[in-house]
Amino acid sequence: RNTVARMLSGGMKRKLMIVRALMHEPRVLILDEPTAGVDVETRREMWTYFQELNKQGTSIILTTHYLEEAEQMCDRIVIINHGIIAENTNMKQLLSKLNEETFVLDLAKPIKKCPKLVGYTFTLPEPNTLEVTAKKKQDLNTVFAMLKKQGITVLSMRNKTNRLEELFVKMTGNGGTKK
Repeated sequence: RNTVARMLSGGMKRKLMIVRALMHEPRVLILDEPTAGVDVETRREMWTYFQELNKQGTSIILTTHYLEEAEQMCDRIVIINHGIIAENTNMKQLLSKLNEETFVLDLAKPIKKCPKLVGYTFTLPEPNTLEVTAKKKQDLNTVFAMLKKQGITVLSMRNKTNRLEELFVKMTGNGGTKK
């Protein structure tokens, strides 16, 4: 309150930018990296607000490098590679192009080496975390049976959330880096 805009923190400047854009209640809101430089709590508040705006009929066009965020929040996606539209579709159709899924397994005890099982790829990012990549709709019971047989207890399992990022890298061939 009563602070000159240039004296605000980066996150507060970002909030101010969005408030200014919303003052005239636009039907279309264009946001360029709206959550860059804001803390986690503010980011969540902003996305909740954007979702509510969208439900009320405001169309939101978003540019972002946070692909996980885009995957969770967007209905449609356009991927641009070196100025050329590589993909323009809805999120569900785009994600259906993935022919593999990676699952993160939290283990009860650390393990030293990755298990091996034909048809599955395993990585060990941490001693207590095992990642399993399988073809879409491939039976995971085989994996759990093999782990149990080796005395490896799985405490929890979740889908790895960077699916859009994986597709982006495959589609652009460079993950956004310059060649």
